[in-house]
Amino acid sequence: MTVAFVGLGSNLDDPPARLRAGLAGLRGLRLTSLQACSRLYLSPPMGPQDQPDYYNAVACLETDLQPHELLTALQAIEVAEGRRRVRPWGPRTLDLDLLSMGDIRVMSATLALPHSGVLERDFVLAPWAEIAPDYVVPGLGPVAQLLHDCPARGARPLDEPQTRLETP
Repeated sequence: MTVAFVGLGSNLDDPPARLRAGLAGLRGLRLTSLQACSRLYLSPPMGPQDQPDYYNAVACLETDLQPHELLTALQAIEVAEGRRRVRPWGPRTLDLDLLSMGDIRVMSATLALPHSGVLERDFVLAPWAEIAPDYVVPGLGPVAQLLHDCPARGARPLDEPQTRLETP
């Protein structure tokens, strides 16, 4: 089995509920086991600013799926939760990004591993560092160090009961 990390994000239609649904989808993936999930973080949008703030988390999986198979499965979960790709960097019900998968490196038209935007996204690195600070992202370094070096954009953890995600 390969360890994979998935970033979860939402800013539409009750984002904490959408992220819980996304987590349930991850839990139901074939040949895959959900190992851990961070708490929720709130952050300003990275794209157009005329949209609500985002709720984010990171989940750790163990999987026997191949990278493109896992990506396809993640996209199916997004669609099941109402994801429509209308506007680049626009609002979304659920976004599931494959961040890293073991020591696998891929650069194709549909998938980049590790995820190409990791270095400038504190809303990904902060929750990731919460569950796997020592994980070495291939070619980039340990998650905790990447977070330390990342420009702050305002991601902050949420601890309100209504925003907690169920743990595995």
